[in-house]
Amino acid sequence: MTEGTIRLTTAQAIIRYLAAQFIEIDGQERHLCGGGFGIFGHGNVTCLGEALYPLQAELPLYRGQNEQSMGFAAAAYAKQWLRQRFMFCTASAGPGTANLLTSAALAHANRLPVLLLCGDTFLTRLPDPVLQQMEHYGDPSLGLNDAFKSVSRYWDRITHPAQVLQSLPAAIATLIDPADCGPAFLGLPQDVQGWVYDYPEAFFEKRINRIRRQMPDAEELSEAARLLRSAQRPVIIAGGGVQYSRAVAELTRFAEAHAIPVIETIAGRANLLSTHPLNIGPVGVTGSTSANQVAEAADVILSVGCRLQDFTTGSWTAFSKTARLISMNVARHDAGKHRALPVVGDAKLGLEALSSTLDGYRSPDGWTAAAKEARGRWDVYVAGNVAAGNRPNSYAQAIGVVNALCDPRDRIVAAAGGLPAEVTANWRTLEIGTVDVEFGFSCMGYEIAGGWGARIAQCEREPDNDTIVFTGDGSYLLMNSDIYSSVLTGKKLIILVLDNGGFAVINKLQNNTGQPSFNNLFIDCPTVAEPFRVDFEAHARAMGAIAETVANPAELAEAFKRAKAAERTSVICMTVDAYEGWTTEGHTWWEVGTPAVSRDPRVALAHEDWESSRHKQRQGI
Repeated sequence: MTEGTIRLTTAQAIIRYLAAQFIEIDGQERHLCGGGFGIFGHGNVTCLGEALYPLQAELPLYRGQNEQSMGFAAAAYAKQWLRQRFMFCTASAGPGTANLLTSAALAHANRLPVLLLCGDTFLTRLPDPVLQQMEHYGDPSLGLNDAFKSVSRYWDRITHPAQVLQSLPAAIATLIDPADCGPAFLGLPQDVQGWVYDYPEAFFEKRINRIRRQMPDAEELSEAARLLRSAQRPVIIAGGGVQYSRAVAELTRFAEAHAIPVIETIAGRANLLSTHPLNIGPVGVTGSTSANQVAEAADVILSVGCRLQDFTTGSWTAFSKTARLISMNVARHDAGKHRALPVVGDAKLGLEALSSTLDGYRSPDGWTAAAKEARGRWDVYVAGNVAAGNRPNSYAQAIGVVNALCDPRDRIVAAAGGLPAEVTANWRTLEIGTVDVEFGFSCMGYEIAGGWGARIAQCEREPDNDTIVFTGDGSYLLMNSDIYSSVLTGKKLIILVLDNGGFAVINKLQNNTGQPSFNNLFIDCPTVAEPFRVDFEAHARAMGAIAETVANPAELAEAFKRAKAAERTSVICMTVDAYEGWTTEGHTWWEVGTPAVSRDPRVALAHEDWESSRHKQRQGI
């Protein structure tokens, strides 16, 4: 060992480097990596586990129950921290690592930083074939971990300890880059983890990382300003990138200065308070009548921090074919979609610069007034939709109960199934950045795991507020073990389990395309001998949670008050109707593949009806 170096194993070097990375947030230095989620196996316990043990204070390790849910929790943690901090996940070689594929895809689709430290087969191949190893006859270098290349922004397999000197900084740079942000994957062969190298001590010095803010090009800003000044009916689509840029104040000032209505994507659902006069509501397939009316009538659309996913664009039918699109996005890939006029750069800097070039432009008073009137009508609809009344229990009613009783800073988590649509349409935002509806990958099972990850982050910033999870019975049955995790770690959740007897929203889609109910609701599964409802209350109690079952929204309100007052995770169960009570207003067309030929005339008729809206679709124009 030479002077100025330190001899470490590969695993020790990785963990020591992570512990030395910091970031300054609101004037306070914090570890860039908030710790990790881990399940040990033979592929990571002996070396990576040994490296983590002495650094538990700097990098706390949360023991997961399922690798996939660990990845979901890490993604939700990054969301809560607005991508300024991340968690790592470590899994053993084989099925443990394979279980992380779905959560890596979720993080990739949502542009979220998650570091994956996964066991790999032996580099020397001396003991091959080993337990859980994939054997590809014609390519011995190909293994399970190669599958992560399609769901990672950065991928590397560490084949020598010295590679850490280049690979780790590159992984960190990816995790904190606004344009390239997403999961970084490091495959760690079991023998290489324990190999030693004399690393430069300077490599482990404390480092304060910075998240880059890219100023948009002056010519792109000028061209965008010229187009906006010509607009008679402009609208702003505000996406999740607004929050990640910490540009909510700039968005609000921009909209107010130029009197431009704002419509929100699912990821941007809490960019403006519901009471802001220029908040016209959520747009798209799960949107509001008000926002979709404004979107359809708009002649110039300024998209800020949006991926422009099909649920936002109504599969590109939500906007007029003649409307001009300006896309401000830090990622060039997103800024150039559908022949948009791109403004590539940071939303915070970009909105300020664009505003200064608009020369006092304001949209016509009549346009803004009409948008506000449309939002007023939508508010009346939502008020009736969430009210209990004399009708079957519904998602919307449960959402209304929680919305009325929660603290403005409580965080709401939902994903997949029917709840993202119902939350997006019916939730009235009480405070900025308090809604996490995972619909980038629309991944069932995210809800409770994501709630746990969000709660860990929330406890680091706002421990007095709650994380509230909406989940259906389908997602609950798919992944629920982080109820136990939340109790074990003292990270209280409030979980609403809304039981509609199966996959009711897909049953609704099935019926809407002319097909009879089949294999979605338990009562319609031909292989089910005798359908019965799960006792979710008893199940949650078995995992240490406080749990109760309520019969209606009035009982739900009282139970929610008790859950707010409790110090431990609470699970509240309520049956909701599978057929009635869905939000029926506000939807745009959505392209799904329907059978062009069928023996069932109902299916053929539904296909014709579905295709009748295709003429409105923008095709790359």
